[in-house]
Amino acid sequence: MIKTNEIAKTDQLLVDIADYVLNTATTSEEAFETARYVLLDTLGCGILALQYPECTKLLGPVVPGTVVPNGTRVPGTSYVLDPVKGAFNIGCMIRWLDYNDTWLAAEWGHPSDNLGGILAVADYLSRVRVADGKAPLNMKDVLEMMIQAHEIQGILALENSLNRVGLDHVLFVKIATTAVVTKALGGTHQEIVNALSNAWIDNSSLRTYRHAPNTGSRKSWAAGDATSRAVQLAMMAVKGEMGYATALSAPGWGFQDVLFKKQELKLAKPLGSYVMENVLFKVSYPAEFHAQTAAECAVHLHPEVINRLADIDRIEITTHESAIRIIDKEGQLNNPADRDHCLQYITAIGLIYGDITADHYEDDVAADPRIDNLRNKMVVVEKAQYTIDYLDPDKRSIANAIQIYYKDGTSSELIECEYPLGHRFRREEAFPQIIDKFQQNISTHYSQKQLSKINEICAKKDLLEQSPVHEFVNLFI
Repeated sequence: MIKTNEIAKTDQLLVDIADYVLNTATTSEEAFETARYVLLDTLGCGILALQYPECTKLLGPVVPGTVVPNGTRVPGTSYVLDPVKGAFNIGCMIRWLDYNDTWLAAEWGHPSDNLGGILAVADYLSRVRVADGKAPLNMKDVLEMMIQAHEIQGILALENSLNRVGLDHVLFVKIATTAVVTKALGGTHQEIVNALSNAWIDNSSLRTYRHAPNTGSRKSWAAGDATSRAVQLAMMAVKGEMGYATALSAPGWGFQDVLFKKQELKLAKPLGSYVMENVLFKVSYPAEFHAQTAAECAVHLHPEVINRLADIDRIEITTHESAIRIIDKEGQLNNPADRDHCLQYITAIGLIYGDITADHYEDDVAADPRIDNLRNKMVVVEKAQYTIDYLDPDKRSIANAIQIYYKDGTSSELIECEYPLGHRFRREEAFPQIIDKFQQNISTHYSQKQLSKINEICAKKDLLEQSPVHEFVNLFI
């Protein structure tokens, strides 16, 4: 144990992240174009979540009726909150239905979760600036913050597996949001380092609520919690709160020794715009991403099997190791959060209904006896090549295959899907459907007149990018 009190050199990872957000300008047009689709998709997911009381009961100020001067506006609501609580509200909404973007690597996660903190702070800053007679931030600033937050979270996830030590991936959300919003608040290099060190020292929530037998709704607000804490730490740092130079590496007391099995945290590649360019969209189905291709296979098989469910002897799902570790579940499923993280449940819904929506995870649908009957006939096996290709940076596949075996000895065709709709390899196919998904989601909440105003701005790249943040957010109020 180190007893000396000499000032140590600052952990390089903290320095590298601070250098990146302060000194790296995003020049990739592909990243900005993808970020625009991510923004719309994420907001649409949040608006759709307002249809679910279990989500909306968590929204609003700590003290009912509180209104903050120049505060963050929460899309789809009348709330005007401080940026910390605003970040929780927005973050909770966009993650609630497990329908926003995804990143899969040694660690998993949803980089658009960072929008909770980014939009809350950008909206607040814009309103304060206008009140002070200054120019507001514009939405291109938000897109660049999103690109940088995606990059920090995603590159950390490439080789640093939090799940292997039982920690939740939302820690990387906290780190990414902390970095970009500290910069947005005017933080210096040292203040960004200070805020980041405190974010790492915070540690992370456990993954307990994502796995049987404790799967529950906390997984839907965990990212909101992380991004709001990031905003709080950022605001403290720019007021002069100190940091901790060796928050990661301190012998015995640092994150790496205490929580990461003495492994060194590292950046697998230089920070740029790789993650935004390669992020995965959930285009078709609100389901855990490792099951997206299984959902596509199941829906493909629906016309063949729907009138032969009683004839099925066995359903074989061939998948990759991460899917088995995360969403291979047998036995009772207790709530929607349990069901949308079950490979077998998602597959059964696709086979029976020919579609998968958020409503399919609710109790009334789950009571359909055909679902568990099919689940009991499922066998999940790993294909080694699927696991290899999942980790290959040039492929990043998320493969599943399904084959149905009938009692008469016949079988269906083996239906295989390596790359889900929303993968970079299927971008051009996905983009029009992402817009359709966005429009369908926001149509659940807004009048036709308001929808027209939203679509007028959102459909045009230049109009969106040049929009002052507070005016853009007002479109969704």
